[in-house]
Amino acid sequence: MAQRHAITVVPMQLIFGEIALRDGVDIQPAEFYRRLAQSRVLPTTSGPTPEDFLAAFRSAAARGYAEVLCLTLASGLSSTYASALAAVGQAKGELPHLQVTVMDSQTAGGALGLVALAAAEEAERGRTLAAVTAEAQRVAERVYFVGVLDTLYYIWKGGRVPRVAVWATSLLQIKPILDIRHGKVRLVERPRTRRRALERILALVAQHASGQPVKAVVMHADAPGEADALLARLRAAVRCTEVFTTPFTPVIGAHTGPGLLGVAFYPLMESDGDG
Repeated sequence: MAQRHAITVVPMQLIFGEIALRDGVDIQPAEFYRRLAQSRVLPTTSGPTPEDFLAAFRSAAARGYAEVLCLTLASGLSSTYASALAAVGQAKGELPHLQVTVMDSQTAGGALGLVALAAAEEAERGRTLAAVTAEAQRVAERVYFVGVLDTLYYIWKGGRVPRVAVWATSLLQIKPILDIRHGKVRLVERPRTRRRALERILALVAQHASGQPVKAVVMHADAPGEADALLARLRAAVRCTEVFTTPFTPVIGAHTGPGLLGVAFYPLMESDGDG
């Protein structure tokens, strides 16, 4: 879809020991989860550098573009936004005819993907950079990301929760539901079973859709069968004008582990049409 809409993705990095791999370039999700299951040491992650963004800006200019909208994941979750801003500063002298706008999407994963797709579709209609940016901001304000973790083990290993939380969650078979809104990750609920967690996710989607049709994406971390089943249930719960499934980027999987399931979507308003 990125290729179809001429979206350039500046990859983050996964670091296994001394080996750095570009997410989606040097390693794909299926291979990553195989490595994760076999590795004794969990990988770390790193955001793109200013030089990585500058290379993307140079490429855009070389292809004849005069304007670029650079969308980043939530600045509170990553250094990506700061790196992009630094790259713009470096590009001013080298690429004086290229206008770059950097926007903090305040979200991540498939939710950021939906923002990028909406912006790309607006650009394909011949809109100005200001109009494309306004559309991206409008979608970013409405997009909602909700998911269920299969385990807190990987988050604990990354130093984000205490070990007692992992122990209690495992003992009580709790499946935490998290969401991302306005740049922050929140613990929403703690259902006792995965089945109940998925029911609650669908209920939350319906609640936030408020009867409006939605554009949505179902995301999974090495759980394609469950993602397909969730997509079918999502279609039955809300009216989807567009919906698809995709693996979670390995950079997210590195922090959550396999089994993560999520839905990102935004409700369409009358001015959106059927998209």
